[in-house]
Amino acid sequence: MTVDILFPFYGDVDFMKQAVHSVIRQTNPDWRLIVVDDGYPDDSIPGWFESLGDSRITYMRNEKNLGANGNYTKALGFVENDLVTVMGADDIMLPNYIDWFVDAAAKNPEAQIFQPGCVVIDENNALSNTLVEKVKEHYRPSKTTLLRGEELAVSIIRGDWLYFPSLGWRADTIVGIGFREGLNVVQDVALVLDVATSGGALYYDQTVAFMYRRHRGSDSSWRALEGTRFDEERRFFYQISQEMNARGWNRAALISRAHVSSRLHALALLPKAAMAKKWQGVKNLATHVVK
Repeated sequence: MTVDILFPFYGDVDFMKQAVHSVIRQTNPDWRLIVVDDGYPDDSIPGWFESLGDSRITYMRNEKNLGANGNYTKALGFVENDLVTVMGADDIMLPNYIDWFVDAAAKNPEAQIFQPGCVVIDENNALSNTLVEKVKEHYRPSKTTLLRGEELAVSIIRGDWLYFPSLGWRADTIVGIGFREGLNVVQDVALVLDVATSGGALYYDQTVAFMYRRHRGSDSSWRALEGTRFDEERRFFYQISQEMNARGWNRAALISRAHVSSRLHALALLPKAAMAKKWQGVKNLATHVVK
């Protein structure tokens, strides 16, 4: 079964090349890689992709920068097969990823989302175990499991333990639901929760098949230190609380309204923002902790 690998790109070119080579090295060759370059200013990129000479790889460059949400949404329009993953342009697929995904999808027909075990690396390709990883480990299921409905919603709202670029999806689910407009930080969480409320399920397997990169220069890291990402998170959690209440998922609504993990994340960043003299960031972070 062919897997569509969507590859929205804007960022470090060397990391991007590592990511593409990790796809090429898959033990299962039955995949398509669709690269949607959001206009990154490096004219050598199109020629590099052409030099690969791999007919399974399609490269295109946006004439206008669409931003993260817009580019992800555009990428969904190129899906042709039943299984899809939306890979980060700085992450690494381990050679068994496609084999793992195809096998997991075949053995778990009731699931729409598939999360493998992940190894986290930093910008130097060294193993990373930041506070974020420790929190994710705390909330992650301790064994292979299937989550659905309010149980899935509670698990993700309480502490987002997923690594979005490593997720496998059934195409009719991710294309049918799509990304909520206006979200650039929590669009991944929103999509998983939309799957949960539509009756879908997530399959988690401890088999390690992906390397997720967390580095200080990433857009998410910058947003976190500036505190700007938490403005979006706060609005999102209050909105989700209302939606969960309307469904009668009272526990999920309560946890979303409290969004304790998000508040603690902001609190943990406060000293770092102060040391960097990012005073607006300090204000934004402090606001999120108490508001």
